[in-house]
Amino acid sequence: MLDERKKRVLQAIVEEYIKTAEPVSSNAIMNLEGLECSSATIRNEMAELEKLGYIEKTHISSGRVPSEKGYRFYVDELLEDDKITVDEIEYISDKLETKVNELEDLTQIASSTISEITHYTTVSIGPNTDVQLIENIKFVLLSPRMMMAVILTDNGLVKETIIKFDEDITENQVNTLNYMFNNKLKGEPITKIDKPLEKYLVDEMKYSVNLIKPIIVQMKKVVEEEKVHLEGAKQLFELPEFNSLEVAKNFVNILDEKELMADMLNNGYAKDINIYIGEENEKEELKDFSVVTFKHRIGNKDLGTIGIIGPKRMDYSKVISVMKYISKKLSGYSEENNEEKEGRENGRRKKE
Repeated sequence: MLDERKKRVLQAIVEEYIKTAEPVSSNAIMNLEGLECSSATIRNEMAELEKLGYIEKTHISSGRVPSEKGYRFYVDELLEDDKITVDEIEYISDKLETKVNELEDLTQIASSTISEITHYTTVSIGPNTDVQLIENIKFVLLSPRMMMAVILTDNGLVKETIIKFDEDITENQVNTLNYMFNNKLKGEPITKIDKPLEKYLVDEMKYSVNLIKPIIVQMKKVVEEEKVHLEGAKQLFELPEFNSLEVAKNFVNILDEKELMADMLNNGYAKDINIYIGEENEKEELKDFSVVTFKHRIGNKDLGTIGIIGPKRMDYSKVISVMKYISKKLSGYSEENNEEKEGRENGRRKKE
């Protein structure tokens, strides 16, 4: 366990390196607030921290840089999560007060806001569909051989898809489909839209497989699809770490692999905020980076997951501060949304 002086020296090294991207010498941190000791004392503390594996010496300078172990200790023990300015608070509030038609849009707005403030790349996906219940299914005839399906879940997720047919369908058939699908699926998990349902509906409705099969196949496809939303990809290339051709190439490959990014965001549900530093990332492609994932829930409701990708020299304090404030704002938004929804439902019941 580190004593208080070693903690302060480590904190100073991490924060100075995050700020400058230059190896940190004892002289660079000697006059920082809270470190009222001589350069020789700081050098001794740095030597001890190096022996313990918290900092490393680079080949280009006599200064030190944090190791992954040092970053982890900083994140777990030393990080302050109030690094957010009044202007940033006002900016976040303005962005999140944008009226949206779908709660899933809030995750994308939050993702772009985090990227703008932190200058790192953000990746987001919508809510996990496994725990969502179907609230309504609506089919709309667009042409004799084309229909739109809209699936609404209990937490506000909307899935839309276009279905094409090899034969003409009528408005009466569409009305029947609306009745049957809602009758059988309303209140059920969204994952119930599967192939076994196909035979059941075909038998009951006496419709041809050519009509029912495309509906089941396309609805199942859109439900299982995970849309990955990316923001601020170019911003990382301005950081000194990306002067390395290998790191830059690796990052481009990561951006091209949507499945990898979706897996990254679906990992680590144990906590609302998860931080993975370098080798802690399960995916080999992410070993040069730090990843912070932020999962937003209201009760059992899932609004989606946001991930921030940056160098290991990420400004963790800024990232966590912004995430926590956005989480607080989104919680308030969602509660207001739920109250409005309950008000509409109560009004509808009174009319009935």
